[in-house]
Amino acid sequence: MKKMLLMALAALVLVPGTMTARKKQEVKKDTTIFTVVKENPITSIKDQNQSGTCWAYSSLGFFEAELLRMGKGKHDLCEAFLVYNTYMDRADKAVRTHGDVSFSQGGSFYDAVYCLKHYGIVPETAMPAPGTLYGDSLFNFNQLDAVASAYVKALATGNHRKLSLTWKNDLSNIYKNYFGELPKEVKAADGKTYTPQTYVTDYLGLNPDDYVSLTSYTHHPFYSKFILEIQDNWRWAESYNLPLNEFMEVMDAAVRNGYSFAWGADVTEDYFGRRNGKGYAYVPKNLKVRDLQGSDAARWGGTMETGAQVTSDEELTITQELRQQGYDNWETTDDHGMVIYGLAKDQKGTEYFMVKNSWGDYGQYHGMFYASKAYVAYKTMNILIHKSAIPAHIAAKLHL
Repeated sequence: MKKMLLMALAALVLVPGTMTARKKQEVKKDTTIFTVVKENPITSIKDQNQSGTCWAYSSLGFFEAELLRMGKGKHDLCEAFLVYNTYMDRADKAVRTHGDVSFSQGGSFYDAVYCLKHYGIVPETAMPAPGTLYGDSLFNFNQLDAVASAYVKALATGNHRKLSLTWKNDLSNIYKNYFGELPKEVKAADGKTYTPQTYVTDYLGLNPDDYVSLTSYTHHPFYSKFILEIQDNWRWAESYNLPLNEFMEVMDAAVRNGYSFAWGADVTEDYFGRRNGKGYAYVPKNLKVRDLQGSDAARWGGTMETGAQVTSDEELTITQELRQQGYDNWETTDDHGMVIYGLAKDQKGTEYFMVKNSWGDYGQYHGMFYASKAYVAYKTMNILIHKSAIPAHIAAKLHL
């Protein structure tokens, strides 16, 4: 065994570029040519790195796009401020429910709305740069989450007769050591000093009540509100429910009329942009899912092979029923928050939404990608959007 290991290591030393070359060959460059139809202004691509904070980057990226739309200029809002406050609130809910509410790194767009309304926000420069207090250049929650989650779990599910009145202070100190102090006031570019709350209302001019969550599912009545049943919706925020055709109409009309929106979607499918090697997400017409759960292949391989057999760029027609089925059987999952800010079309005239991601400068489109309308119709969990972006005849049905 040792001899074989030494021979294998020697082979790797002799051909150091072999594995790299093989990996390069496996990455297929997208040959589709996209032409912009409508592109709304956004701020720069950010990198959430080793943290489950896509919800923070996407929601604040959306609000930064809103400030550009409103003529307020470029702003870089502080994810650390949002995450710190949100995690403290989520810990409180987890402890109060004895662990029935999950405590994790994830979150929802409503967490940002709630923070803006109740705690405010600060510019990125008001707190230490992500990761710097731990010697990193970006967020890395591997150690932070292990410590914080263990602490919250011990309180929420432990056999305690009563809790210490200082438990929140102890948890806050864990986050303070990683993120830094929560600022009580900030000095803005106009030279004035604001609290985080007045920074939102008086300086930025944002009104959290102007923003609503929309979705499209048949297990609740259309044109009503319901609590979207996903774990990271731990605040139990409500979303307005629209038929799929009107849901898609809202998104298309919003972009064409100068609005961006926050987009929550499933990104685990093999035909998602980064996974399929193309740089764009679409739903293949010959979509087939092979579930090997419980098989010998899954048992001995240690994995369950699922996904689409992608052989064609022709797309599947997405219906309300297909979308609902994906949600009901757990094929469509609440994975990732992003920002949709534009429309483009390929050589065949097929339209795609332009998506801002938070994985840094990756891929041939440098941190953004394209999502076909079929993919968006199929895999969108919910969106956060300004009420005025909703076409009037649809807004009237929602009583907005």
